[in-house]
Amino acid sequence: MNTDAANNAENKEMSFREAMAELDRTVAVLESNTLELEDSLKAYERGVAILSDLKQRLSSAQQKVDVLMGQLDAPADDATTDTTLS
Repeated sequence: MNTDAANNAENKEMSFREAMAELDRTVAVLESNTLELEDSLKAYERGVAILSDLKQRLSSAQQKVDVLMGQLDAPADDATTDTTLS
């Protein structure tokens, strides 16, 4: 399994909250400047993968909300509209 596929599989197993916490930890380690260059690059790559997954999840959630909101705002069809004249 390649690195991208492995990262994607790991990301999908984490809840959104867990992925956010993992991203926070990754950022903290990177900001600490305690890693060697190679390890920093690996951590940065992992952070980018997590961030990409989180953005995708947010986009999907937003689409679902938009669909649900559209159902609330959907115009009534002719079968449910009173078309009789008063």
